[in-house]
Amino acid sequence: MRIRTASDADATRWNAFVNLCGTANFYQRFEWRDVNARSLGHRTEFLLAERGDAVVGVLPLVHVRSALFGHVISSMPFVNFGGPAALDEAAEAALLAAARAHAEASRCHYLELRATKPFDGMPTNTDKVSMTVPLVADPEALMKAFTQKHRHNLRRALKNALEVRAGGAELLDPFYGLMVKSWKDLGTPLYERAYFADILAAFGDGIRIFVAYHEGQPVATALNGHHRDTVEGMWAATDPAAHQLSPNYVLYWEMLRDACTRGFTSFHLGRSTKDSGAVTFKEKWLAQPKQLYWNYHLVRATGMPGLNPRNPKYQLAIRTWRRLPLPVLSVLGPRLARLIP
Repeated sequence: MRIRTASDADATRWNAFVNLCGTANFYQRFEWRDVNARSLGHRTEFLLAERGDAVVGVLPLVHVRSALFGHVISSMPFVNFGGPAALDEAAEAALLAAARAHAEASRCHYLELRATKPFDGMPTNTDKVSMTVPLVADPEALMKAFTQKHRHNLRRALKNALEVRAGGAELLDPFYGLMVKSWKDLGTPLYERAYFADILAAFGDGIRIFVAYHEGQPVATALNGHHRDTVEGMWAATDPAAHQLSPNYVLYWEMLRDACTRGFTSFHLGRSTKDSGAVTFKEKWLAQPKQLYWNYHLVRATGMPGLNPRNPKYQLAIRTWRRLPLPVLSVLGPRLARLIP
């Protein structure tokens, strides 16, 4: 077994493994190496496990350094999850050992592996769940499986004269404009537009943007990735002024309907905090929760981090951010967002 840092020449073999490995996910694709380095300026360490000439495991790592949060090595920051993908326990164990050794040698504060399973010997945070909708070929069959109340609310929203468009880079501007409004309302810094443009350029047809319009104005949006037979929900936003139109209902239905007709078998609606309103909303669409595990190897840190909006020590910052004017947020937001793993 050999563990080494992947180079540009390994991109094709790396992605071929991710496409074939049943436990691999979209965020382990090689394209994320260059997106994180190019758009966000972060050092990356993509670990490749080989047995002879065969790839048997991968583990993408990203270094995030800031005065606020210290030096973090994460798999993967800024997205739903990451962690290692391996053919067998031996390959996984070798990747985990290499990641711990890399963290120790780097003298970071901690190593964070956002995964769908816990790893022996690593403290875990279990606040998050992933929410996945099993799909069927016929969208109407999916509609019939919803509760009567949810069908009623959806049909009422469909009467609000909302038009949903799907595409790629041509929808980046309305997508980003809605993200700016929505994340300001959440009190959260947003990445720069170039980050999303880079994702679109890197993944091509593997990314699809949806935008819901009302009277010609964008009111809700989402950006999704595609991995094997799964649609991967990555970012979504709604204009706070348009909530009375229930655009999220129409947007989600059109995305699910699109995924069914295009032959996908599951739609991952992203991760959510347990017992949150987001979980309740996604369950209406028949999304099934699956436990996620944030695994930690502490180096200079003395305990697991508490980087989440529910942490009381961040409430003042969130309230302040909501009050700042958009021109200020457009300057400060990208500078801060790239530093929050």
